Amino acid sequence: MKKLLYLPLFLVFACSQKETILTASSIDTELETIISTAAKGKGKSSFLLPESTEFSKIPQDPKNVITPEKVELGQMLFHETALGRNPLKDASLQTYSCASCHHVKAGFQACMPQGIGDGGVGFGVQGEKRAKSTLYKAEEIDIQPIRTPSALNIAYQTNILWNGQFGATHLNQNTQSSWTAGTPKEKNNLGFQGTETQAIAGQDVHRLFISKTFLEQIPAYKDMFKKAYPTMDLNDNFQLKINAGLAIAAYERTLLATEAPFQQWLKGNYYAMTDDQKLGAKLFFGKANCTSCHNGPSLAAMNFYALGMNDLQNGNYGINTVFGITDSKAEHKGRGGFTGKAEDMYKFKVPQLYNLKDSPFYGHGASFTKLEDVISYKNTAKPQNAKVPTTQLAAEFKPLNLTTAELAQLTEFIKNGLHDKNLQRYTPKQIPSGLAFPNNDTQSRKDLGFN
Repeated sequence: MKKLLYLPLFLVFACSQKETILTASSIDTELETIISTAAKGKGKSSFLLPESTEFSKIPQDPKNVITPEKVELGQMLFHETALGRNPLKDASLQTYSCASCHHVKAGFQACMPQGIGDGGVGFGVQGEKRAKSTLYKAEEIDIQPIRTPSALNIAYQTNILWNGQFGATHLNQNTQSSWTAGTPKEKNNLGFQGTETQAIAGQDVHRLFISKTFLEQIPAYKDMFKKAYPTMDLNDNFQLKINAGLAIAAYERTLLATEAPFQQWLKGNYYAMTDDQKLGAKLFFGKANCTSCHNGPSLAAMNFYALGMNDLQNGNYGINTVFGITDSKAEHKGRGGFTGKAEDMYKFKVPQLYNLKDSPFYGHGASFTKLEDVISYKNTAKPQNAKVPTTQLAAEFKPLNLTTAELAQLTEFIKNGLHDKNLQRYTPKQIPSGLAFPNNDTQSRKDLGFN
């Protein structure tokens, strides 16, 4: 008798739960109206990310059409530490990968103010303990003078990096004079968009190397290349590098935060976000006017603004040490460091906003270590970098006049409403070489529990 009573009660609960999820409350209705206004009549679907398998809906380079075979190959190459074949010192051979600075546990960022590829050791829990190898001098390790940007939702960026220097199309169509010969920017001459260009150029920059010998040593890759590129000559090392980059880019374009609560809410699951997150979303799309810069499915934009944030600086950031920074670095001048135009100086690309809490460094110079501090900074609109002329500051950089309670709600929406807890679905269980990843040095293997 108890079993007979149990089933109907369970069904009633399930139906009630479903009704709760699908029925919009007054706050949901208000939020939908505010979002529609922010979308300029396009509706809330204009903020919806496609599923990672819906290739036809994912923005892509027409010269690099996304296919399942490319994505599978790219996923493996992105994490493959066996590609670390051009280190400065033999001790670092096959110990690093693309994912060393763009790994899943940090939301495809580095979880450090300055990512380290070749010459780095260790991982920690989320990549926070990667450090310079004692075998390397500071000037020898593979680092960048600016915070590593996220690869998440990169499909919505036509031009890549904080200054947008990679990519021959869109914003860079008339910047050929800045594609300096002998530098990574020269790869723009291949004619691809930013994600593809960066994935090709990055192999040289980050001391990665692929060749026919690599395929012979790890036959699984030969099979994957044949499936992804049936007509290519596998003995052509140059074409191998190009196609490896295109496969990595195809994979990167599928890294979409589709399971974040806000994305689920957009699909009609009104139960996915908490009331505080919904109140924060109302502020984001309404009073705070965040969408004046952060728009579209990835809540980013292919625009550059000067917000007066500090650059990456030498010194300690908690347990992290930053190396090789000088005031003369062109990267500190943002878009202007690439184009050379006065009007572009100190302007940096608008970043995407998903999974920010996975890596506790914000701004192009990692000058903030708490998301709350970034939001407060934008609320007060008082620049911290004295080198940035006030005439360059964005018109959008002005006090928001949000209350303490409103700041907390806005933070809750960005921190948790935009957080996809299941990004691990984008990583392989193992890579063809059988090595550890994203790093394969002795300390990283220990930290990662790789035996």
